Amino acid sequence: MSSQREIRLSGFGGQGLITAGIILADAAIKEGKHAVQTQSYGPEARGGASRAEVIISDAAIDYPKVKEPDVLLAMSKEACDKYLCELQKDGILIVDSYYVKEVPETEAKVFSLPITELAREELGRVIVANIVALGATVQVTGVVGKEALEAAVLDRVPPGTEDLNRQALAIGFQLGCEQLAK
Repeated sequence: MSSQREIRLSGFGGQGLITAGIILADAAIKEGKHAVQTQSYGPEARGGASRAEVIISDAAIDYPKVKEPDVLLAMSKEACDKYLCELQKDGILIVDSYYVKEVPETEAKVFSLPITELAREELGRVIVANIVALGATVQVTGVVGKEALEAAVLDRVPPGTEDLNRQALAIGFQLGCEQLAK
């Protein structure tokens, strides 16, 4: 029996969630896994709804759309409210506490993390909050290895931003470690 994970990364346009989904799928492929990534976003350049979905499996993937995610990253309150009902009951919900002040009641395991806050305070760049979120998500879920994720990040980020993104990833990994220790 193959192991398959369905991950939904959601928020609003401009947060880099589509890029994060592509990076996550790329990391899975680097590990020799099968991966499918799909995306959906509103017509607005920034601020509209944005969603990336990634399916990672040890075997061929029959259907490319996430039906019932076992991991939901919600980088906005609207995304949390909209997609929480589809999360598996024993799933993992990761929210950005900067945008999601109150988490709706759920049976899922909840991680409320200061993703945007840390990107701003530690790195001075909110634009890398998606990479912080990826690091925390991978640390908490183990969906791909940290080395594969770092390689995928470095393959996809603009030249000259490698150190910034490496730092963002390290902050995300540390954030995930701290949450698991609680």
